[in-house]
Amino acid sequence: MRAPLIVLISAYAISVGGLVVIPGMDDQGNPWKFDFLHAFYFVSFMGSTIGFGEIPYAFSEAQRLWTTLAMYLTVIAWLYAIGNILALIQDPAFKRAVTEQRFTRQVRRIRTPFYLVCGYGETGSLLVRALSRREIQSVVIDNNPENINALTLEDLGFDIPCLCANVRDARHLLEAGLQHPKCIGVVAITDVDDVNIKIAVTGKLLNPGIKVISRAESRNAAANLASFNTDHIINPFDTFAAHLAMTLRIPSVHLLYDWLISLPNQPLHPPVTPPRGTWIVCGYGRFGRAVHRYMQFEGIPTVIIEPLAERAPEDAVVGYGTEAVTLREAGVDKAVGIIAGTDRDANNLSIIMTAQQLNPELYLVARQNRRNNDALFQAAKLHLVMQSNRIIVWRILSFLTEPLLGHFLRLAKHHHEEWAGALLEQIRRICGGVTPETWSTVIDPEQAPAVHLALTQGRKVRLWHLLQDPQNRQQPLPGFALLLVRGKQEKLLPDRDETLQVGDQLLFCTQHETAGRMKWALFNPNILEYIATGEERPDGYLWRWWSRWQHQSHR
Repeated sequence: MRAPLIVLISAYAISVGGLVVIPGMDDQGNPWKFDFLHAFYFVSFMGSTIGFGEIPYAFSEAQRLWTTLAMYLTVIAWLYAIGNILALIQDPAFKRAVTEQRFTRQVRRIRTPFYLVCGYGETGSLLVRALSRREIQSVVIDNNPENINALTLEDLGFDIPCLCANVRDARHLLEAGLQHPKCIGVVAITDVDDVNIKIAVTGKLLNPGIKVISRAESRNAAANLASFNTDHIINPFDTFAAHLAMTLRIPSVHLLYDWLISLPNQPLHPPVTPPRGTWIVCGYGRFGRAVHRYMQFEGIPTVIIEPLAERAPEDAVVGYGTEAVTLREAGVDKAVGIIAGTDRDANNLSIIMTAQQLNPELYLVARQNRRNNDALFQAAKLHLVMQSNRIIVWRILSFLTEPLLGHFLRLAKHHHEEWAGALLEQIRRICGGVTPETWSTVIDPEQAPAVHLALTQGRKVRLWHLLQDPQNRQQPLPGFALLLVRGKQEKLLPDRDETLQVGDQLLFCTQHETAGRMKWALFNPNILEYIATGEERPDGYLWRWWSRWQHQSHR
């Protein structure tokens, strides 16, 4: 922009200067010269080739000659400047600079807490959509322009600032709000472990107090992330393998995970009950090794099918598993289940269809790598589908939206089948066949001011006070407490008569939208007093005056 502006300014300065210097004659025959204002005014409309004639008086020959030269000079200067400006506007570097500036301004204007999501592939799009449904702001950065274009075209309910840039570059992470006072977390979910590690390291170095969540698809990457205290590390293969093993050992606890993590007010999923016996695992990559390891922990015999002999264990069957001869060699006729875990969806579906023809009683589990193959995997009528992107989002949401829920689920998996079964029945009865809503609160002046005030005044507040209908204290609300955390003490399924204390953290499981009614008692001292004692305190100056007058008149 510098050269065109210099040329344009110089052309106007020469043209105006010449008109000021060259003498003319007014209508009375007296000598007359342009002043700077009128000279600039004349050159301005003359330079654009509009032209209003010779003003304020007819020009002398010298003025007309100079005007002719100035006309060509300014027109050429304008053509040069406009040509350069158009070329600059079309320059990719200029476009990128403008886009980055616009993005930076958008991020600076954010006034609500937000998460910085690095990577907008299949996993990132699911996560951002899930956060948007929960009215949680996010900022997205991804190096694939197609992904960013897809985000800009998607209607998520509110504006999501997004930038197509190299997520490895610390400068772009800073532009995306890494050090913004409202940034509460960084989520690294690209499909490359090294990139996720770089993002996590950058986050911890440039903003040590921020929460960092990272995807890791190998054990080495997970160990690397753990070495510098990454807050949460998610390995989708280990996670699925652990839950598959859990369904074999304690299926009710797995179903409890499923119900509590799902979006509220959805139909309850049926229980998953894989049979015990010999299983066939096709593919011994990262996923296959994780499944094999957890199966061994549970004492489940497995047969591995792997096409690369150097990667397969000694007793593995070498092959793809898509052909009947390989499956027969692996003992498909005696197996109780098969896991198609290669990194190609077509192969996994082929394995499942071939195995089902050889043994219709098999329990069918397959790994789905691409979300756009949903229709194919649904048509295959599988018992269980492993979708790494959904598993990652499922885990991240538990960390971001309800940290207490993730803590509760970690405690729950150490309990027995009967305990989990009874809890599932309680959820089914309270929520009427749909998934519950889980939410948490802390007894402090911000999240529970009415309860905090009552406790500081020496009054007792019990857990059941929060679980009664604020309009009819005799009617319990459809919900219960899953967890109470008091300092280092943790109580699963605390009793309704539990006396609350300042600083208590509570995790509730309720019907959809019940949380709004429960918060009346948390925020309104009069509602809390009514539930605890049955006394309805008047609210507002007029009603308080009327109450005092009524009380005095009865004395």
